[in-house]
Amino acid sequence: MSKFLGVPLKKPSEVDVVKPLNNLIQSTYNGATEEEKAKYAEAVNEFSKQRNTAIWKFFEKYEASLEIVYAYYDQICALETKISASELQIPFKWKDAFDKGSIFGGKISLTHTSLLYEKVCVLFNIAALQSSIAASQQLDTDEGLKLAIKLLQQSAGIFQYLKGATPAAVPSEPTPDISQDTLVVLQALMVAQAQEVFILKAIKDNMKDLIIAKLCCQGEELYADVLRAMQKESVRSLWDKEWIPTIAGKQAGFHALTQLYQSYVCRAGKKIGEEIARLRNAVDLFKAAQSRGGNETYLDDYFSKAKRNLAESVKDNEFIYNEMIPELSSLASPGKAQLAKPLPIAAPLAANFKDIFTSLVPVELHRALTASDMRRNEIVNVEIIKLRESTQTLNAVLASLNLPAAVETADGNSGLPPSLQDKANEVRQKGGIDNIQTLLKDLPELLDRNREILDETERLLDEERDSDNQLRAQFKERWTRIGSDKLTEMFRTNAKKYREVINNAIEADKVVRQKFETNQKGIQLLSLPPDQIQQSLPSSSGSVDPNCSSVQRLKKLMEDVETIKAEREAVESELKAATFDMKDEFLLALQKDGAIDEPALSLARIGQVLNPLQQQVRESVERQKSLVSEIQSAHAAFVSETGNCGSSRDTLYQELATAYDSYVELSGNLQEGTKFYNDLTQLLVVFQNKISDFVFARKTEKEELLKDLTTESSRQACPATPALPSHYASTSGSGSDIPAGSAPNVPPATPAMTAPYPAQMQGMPVPYGAQPNVPYPTYVPPPMPQSFNPYATLPYPGNYQYPGFPQGPPPGHYGTYPGSYATQQGGYPNQKPPGW
Repeated sequence: MSKFLGVPLKKPSEVDVVKPLNNLIQSTYNGATEEEKAKYAEAVNEFSKQRNTAIWKFFEKYEASLEIVYAYYDQICALETKISASELQIPFKWKDAFDKGSIFGGKISLTHTSLLYEKVCVLFNIAALQSSIAASQQLDTDEGLKLAIKLLQQSAGIFQYLKGATPAAVPSEPTPDISQDTLVVLQALMVAQAQEVFILKAIKDNMKDLIIAKLCCQGEELYADVLRAMQKESVRSLWDKEWIPTIAGKQAGFHALTQLYQSYVCRAGKKIGEEIARLRNAVDLFKAAQSRGGNETYLDDYFSKAKRNLAESVKDNEFIYNEMIPELSSLASPGKAQLAKPLPIAAPLAANFKDIFTSLVPVELHRALTASDMRRNEIVNVEIIKLRESTQTLNAVLASLNLPAAVETADGNSGLPPSLQDKANEVRQKGGIDNIQTLLKDLPELLDRNREILDETERLLDEERDSDNQLRAQFKERWTRIGSDKLTEMFRTNAKKYREVINNAIEADKVVRQKFETNQKGIQLLSLPPDQIQQSLPSSSGSVDPNCSSVQRLKKLMEDVETIKAEREAVESELKAATFDMKDEFLLALQKDGAIDEPALSLARIGQVLNPLQQQVRESVERQKSLVSEIQSAHAAFVSETGNCGSSRDTLYQELATAYDSYVELSGNLQEGTKFYNDLTQLLVVFQNKISDFVFARKTEKEELLKDLTTESSRQACPATPALPSHYASTSGSGSDIPAGSAPNVPPATPAMTAPYPAQMQGMPVPYGAQPNVPYPTYVPPPMPQSFNPYATLPYPGNYQYPGFPQGPPPGHYGTYPGSYATQQGGYPNQKPPGW
């Protein structure tokens, strides 16, 4: 038999996968501990080493190389289930397998920022490596035959899979090696060669002649299909000069073997006339096979045997049988038997595959868990806000009635009422007015920090767009990649949303500052030492009988107020602590149904856990309504009995009570505002890193395209492809008896071409052609972090949530891109970087 054909390999390029992959993992799994982050970083480094080893192992065409490249492919498959692969911005570059280029290497290449593209190219090279290893086997041993059959059928299965996978992975014009027509040829070639190995094994195992004839008949048909596909206009110029002659020779050769082995069947059945007809045809076909393949020794043993058998049978027929020699066209086909077929891709391919990203959960599970936590937090926040708003309303009512200070003065205390003393002590313990002023002073600096990061991010996008537009204007229609505006539409949308968030934060800052200015005098007084507060009090307007019924009633109601406040604090704590783990339930659903119905599963569990607490919130709010009504009624009676209303001291008490409530609210709002800005910094740094990855990928692609365009003019047109020799013109050759329709297909002469590929594929392929599909992934950011200002009672953007905002990295990590704010970041909160 003649040699087997091995598919050439795609040429890879090394690329930094560490930085973009680390950024994506840290932004997705932002709640990771330091230990988990260290494991992620170690796994990413291991993945990078694995890729650098595997892509060059393809060129070591030994069976031992297969396990290494299998493991890398398996790792890609495992990784794409655990990250949002469409957000991974790594410019993978692979050169065309069939482009020989110049002495400096191939010229046709394609760069895509897609893990799916990397997967397709790796799979192509796995199939190519399998074909080369199969071609190098010793086919005179059972082990060599079995391994060749296995590898060729696996290779055919991969090429079959790539026909469907490539369009999804490469939305632009692919390189010629992974075009649909090329993959059809390669799949058919692998099946035909696997069938040939089956034939060799059948001959070696001395199977029945009829079975071998059927196998050879099927082999002839398979090679005829390959020959037809190889001569298609879109791919005929790809192949090595030996490929078409080799395939044409094999087609004729297996047609000859079919006739030879069927002649053995005729001899056994004493059908001498039919035997002679088939042997004559076989002799002609062996001649054609050797001529077409350019190999004078191809199937020489079988050829010699056919000639000897023909001479013997003709002699026997002339002297003994005297049978008529039938027309070849009247003879029946021996039938066909196909044993070779494409094998599906095994999962995993490697025998001992070990996932280095075991610490990462499937991305669908992670998204479901994140969505479930956000759903729980939203419900919890609503209930907590109900409690807090009710408490604020209650405090406002009490302050307007000068309670409980009014009834505390009835005990004969001429100084500050005990309740106000406690409030003043609390204000001083929390830092007094100085703390509020410090937080207010920090807000503009925190705001400017975030605004500058967003400005820098938008500048990166603008520079990339301007560069693309400039080159498009320079090269016009030759600048064929997709414009920046189309690719950055989602980035721009999210940048606009971030700008809106910052603008809303500015408005919230104004509200906070206005509230402080309104209550500044009272907060300043509460911040003073007790003796200075006492000196600031106006003289008392008189005393009130502490045994008065209205006083006793109000005191009882004030106790009820403290009770309901304490109950609300307990309910709020329970709401915050009401957590549940949905991981096992989600995993079970994913394994059972292949998908997770997160809303249905989460709401059912949330109902079980939170319904009792929600009922307590409703009861507390309803009870407050009756309590406020009783307080107002009792206070009216108190004023009627005592006439204690409207004194200057009472007015000051009301101001102090209001100032205390405002102080508590301002402290919470300012802390939330500080935390909001710090969290926003993390989100913006993650966003900036994504933009940096995108800009770097576009820069790499731009440089590749520029290099191709600037050298294109110096390329010489390829010489015309020579026409095939005239002896390829017919399978039958001189004196052939091959009937019409049964002769092997003949490769027509290749027409002269001025370039080896269609115009759109000359030189470097168009990585981003005029396709509706966008090769860069649409950026869909993950949700806001759970702690993103959940309890704000002012319009801070914490409650101004956009579904799908990116989660910030954990505190302390702010990216690694040069020039990003991350490299200058200081601690939080309130620890500002130098120069801010």
